[in-house]
Amino acid sequence: MTRQSDDAAPALHPDTLLVHAGRKVDSETGAVTLPIHPSTTFERDPDGGYSRGHVYTRQSNPNRAQLEQCLAALEGGDDACAFASGSAATMAVLQLLCPGDHVVLTEDCYYGTRHQLETLFTQWGLTFTRVDTTDVDAVAAAIEPASRLLWIESPSNPLLRISDLEALAQLAREHDLITACDNTVATPVLQNPLHHGIDLVVHSTTKFLGGHSDLLGGAVIQRADFPHAPALRNIQVAGGAVPAAFDCWLLLRSISSLGVRVRAQAASARTLAQRLQGCAAVEAVFHPMLAEQPHHERAQYYLPGGCGLLSFTLNGGEARARQIAAATRVFTCATSLGSVESLIEHRASIEGAGTPTPNNLLRLSVGLEDVEDLWRDLEQTLRS
Repeated sequence: MTRQSDDAAPALHPDTLLVHAGRKVDSETGAVTLPIHPSTTFERDPDGGYSRGHVYTRQSNPNRAQLEQCLAALEGGDDACAFASGSAATMAVLQLLCPGDHVVLTEDCYYGTRHQLETLFTQWGLTFTRVDTTDVDAVAAAIEPASRLLWIESPSNPLLRISDLEALAQLAREHDLITACDNTVATPVLQNPLHHGIDLVVHSTTKFLGGHSDLLGGAVIQRADFPHAPALRNIQVAGGAVPAAFDCWLLLRSISSLGVRVRAQAASARTLAQRLQGCAAVEAVFHPMLAEQPHHERAQYYLPGGCGLLSFTLNGGEARARQIAAATRVFTCATSLGSVESLIEHRASIEGAGTPTPNNLLRLSVGLEDVEDLWRDLEQTLRS
């Protein structure tokens, strides 16, 4: 059977793209699994050119090129830039701005994004306003003459609020703002922000895309005709915060199973969220697939598959939340999310001062364990 060309890839089902985008059978050996190219430098042509495409691995590498092609295809983007971490990817987007520019961002976004703005980019002269991006009118009111970037995180982390991406994209176009959406929690399996008019999609590929707690990475995927594409690529190459060849290879390997992993995790998270609602020890549950959530109808439009993350607050305050996090046996008390093992964490203690996260909140990253084992672990711990 003749393998389809990359030109035909956009017509393929997303699950097929997960397995095939960015990959080709090795032309020299016939190997189905891609080789790793750890070389930092590549032979140039006799005339000094590099017709084979690569000259130095900070500028480009075969494994990184394959990964970027895959990520762009998955998000429906024109191109992608891979970075050494999700934080490096976020910083690259912020570096598109100039001193004096203003950023509007999701109030309960990942605390590392806020931390970058507060501790690094204020010295650069950037200003920012945190706002509830689920409220389009509030976002409109936060836009200033100097505003240049609208940073959206949907679902937000850890409160899992769902923003109206299409309305926000339209508002941003009216004010000539760049829009960027952190899609780490949803993944391209469950949501494609570029399809809703967003300019840039950002991922911490460490999380669901990597999925095994064994690699660090980030990515920015851009829509077609994004005017700042050359600047973004220059930030990647000149800044040098690029992933190693092995991390690119490992991530591409992990992406092959992303669809089955994420859907299973989302299904289990939904089950746990529904059951936690009935626990006397639980004050409130946050998951977009619960009918009682304020943006449930919006979630069914943008995120019909749900997600593998959920949070809940506990009666008994911070002390009780910390006690529960330390007492589970199947859930591991650890930072991060999106991996095959389930994690539980007291988020406010990680995020520090200024966090909007309640101090009695626990965040669950649901893995691939049997959901009944996960439930028994939570139920027994909550009852103890």
